[in-house]
Amino acid sequence: MPSRSIRIGGASGYWGESAMATPQLLDAGVDYLVYDYLAEITMSIMARAHARDPVAGYAGDFISAVLKPHARAIAAQGVKVIANAGGVNPAACGEAARTLIREQGLDLKVAVITGDNLLAEVDAIAAAAPTEMFTGATFPDKDRIASINAYLGAFPIARALAEGADIVITGRCVDSAVTLGACIHEFGWSASDHDLLASGSLAGHLLECGPQATGGNYTDWEEAGDIANIGYPIGTVSPDGSFTMSKPEGTGGCVTVGTVSEQMLYEIGDPQAYVLPDVVCDFSDVEITRLGLDEVRVSPARGYPAPDHYKTCLTYGEGFRGGTYVSFYGFDAARKAQKFCDNVFARARHILRGHNLGDYSETSVELLGTESQFGDFARDHEPREVVAKIAAKHSDAAAIAILLRELTGLGLATPPGLSGFSGARAKPSPVVRLFSYLTPKEDIAIRIDVDGQSIAFSDSPGQAFDPSSLIRPADPELPGISDTIVSEPLIRLAWARSGDKGNKANIGVIARDPACLPFIWAALTPDFVAERFGHFIDGGADAARIEKYYLPGSHAINFLIDAVLGGGGVASIRNDAQGKGYGQILLAHPVAIPATLADKLDDQEGQSR
Repeated sequence: MPSRSIRIGGASGYWGESAMATPQLLDAGVDYLVYDYLAEITMSIMARAHARDPVAGYAGDFISAVLKPHARAIAAQGVKVIANAGGVNPAACGEAARTLIREQGLDLKVAVITGDNLLAEVDAIAAAAPTEMFTGATFPDKDRIASINAYLGAFPIARALAEGADIVITGRCVDSAVTLGACIHEFGWSASDHDLLASGSLAGHLLECGPQATGGNYTDWEEAGDIANIGYPIGTVSPDGSFTMSKPEGTGGCVTVGTVSEQMLYEIGDPQAYVLPDVVCDFSDVEITRLGLDEVRVSPARGYPAPDHYKTCLTYGEGFRGGTYVSFYGFDAARKAQKFCDNVFARARHILRGHNLGDYSETSVELLGTESQFGDFARDHEPREVVAKIAAKHSDAAAIAILLRELTGLGLATPPGLSGFSGARAKPSPVVRLFSYLTPKEDIAIRIDVDGQSIAFSDSPGQAFDPSSLIRPADPELPGISDTIVSEPLIRLAWARSGDKGNKANIGVIARDPACLPFIWAALTPDFVAERFGHFIDGGADAARIEKYYLPGSHAINFLIDAVLGGGGVASIRNDAQGKGYGQILLAHPVAIPATLADKLDDQEGQSR
């Protein structure tokens, strides 16, 4: 096995992110640049663009903001580039890249990986009628489907690199595959090297969201400093699967045990069964330790054999949605805002009846600055300024247009204190829902095109995975306490990061000091979390389905809350449709700890200042 490590720069976490990462990472010196552009909703947007224009449907930013200004430096430094920029049209993205390379007179070989896009097979898939893998819902009307994509893995990427590709462009693959593919190629890892594959996947998971590993969305956000110049993450991966996380010198942000731990727990479910196409990962015993300023070591993960299927996601239309924000200030701001919203709906419904359009299928009013985000745990003062978010869904775009018109039309009849900054009136937009199911690996035909040379690729067949076979760690136990007990907010004891998985939200909680973990575990019961988020959960706290997992290696807990995002993504009309702020809500919860432990935390805070 090779002895040298490789440096991989995480240069993009979503389609539309800042273009500052590429030159920054090239200046820092990396072997690979990896780009993750795709989310489920991104696929539906690209699919609609492709339906209008057969040349569209990929991340044009990859061509205009990455390759066009930086291809010469990439070629001169011998850096390999891997990106899932292909979206629903990787062939067109590859052709655009090759055209640009020819125009610049460069000698760079481009590989394009296809096989993930199953939209052409919609009739056969609809006839088979798979059910939704999380909810058991029936297959949607095929005429409303916008995109269908299997989540491919890393071995096709490794094969493309072995064929001499300098730039690898994929359609939908799992986010971490762009990193794992480089590791497989460089280190010769095989499909049976389960622990190594899980470790490389973890490196990819930490890199895939760019600066979220270097101070972005961090609980201790002030430590990130100059986020205008935030450093993008660099993973230095060793052949044994261990790696360090760092960032370019002279950049803002920070790389700490907290930033890396938060990102490890971001948007995962069961940390012992993180299922990817190449391996089932177990992150529960991973240890994260500080090596020095802005340098953290991550120990290898554990892995199990790859599954025998690909997760497949389709998106489909389900009517329209629309809404906007207005603000009220002064005395009784919240009551003024509520009356305004109530009367907007009253007017709009009167017009709907006149047009025989039927009522809105779902409405939402959130008074931001009041209890709307914190439920019964809200602040107890009367706000003098609130922002009202008002939105609705309907099967007909005309009904949404009526609501948006009346939102503007009530402006002179409103209670006093209405304000807000706006330009053009908001417009109806499609409601796009996500439907996930499993596709047997043998049903997917993967091809790799390396500058005109087409190669058929067969993935390893994998095997069925049984999560009941896992050995779970014992729950942390409270020590014997003879000390005075004090109450501290969770934020003093822990970091937290939350995110979305369809209509589920996860909240990862990491103890700042291992001694705090038993007390946090005891305080944050599933029943308590259900109560805390009951105002968001479909059916309320009594209907909550919450899973709680323990990660002893990182002194962490992960919660997975079902049916809590109002459908999630652009199927939701919530203010926080992706649960990004849920960790902040949980951090306000009081936790009972011994006074001596509180004093220890005081000392640690003082030393860190």
